Amino acid sequence: MAINKNMMSLRLPEETKTKLELLADATDRNKSTLVLEAIDNYLEVQSWQIAAIQEGIRQADNGEFVSHTEIKSKWLKKKAAQ
Repeated sequence: MAINKNMMSLRLPEETKTKLELLADATDRNKSTLVLEAIDNYLEVQSWQIAAIQEGIRQADNGEFVSHTEIKSKWLKKKAAQ
């Protein structure tokens, strides 16, 4: 099975390029692998965060949230217990 590899180029600040080269050397991995891993990790975190925000908005739109009064009451009880 052939894997489709898309090319992309970008300009890196010299400091970022140097850090990438040092990390690649230190880990005995190539720069492309490190960049791809970093992009994948970033996209995973951002996708999760966006999904969580959208779910929170959906819940709020449906009236599924704790009121300010309830939150304040819980915090006051917690503070009093300290």
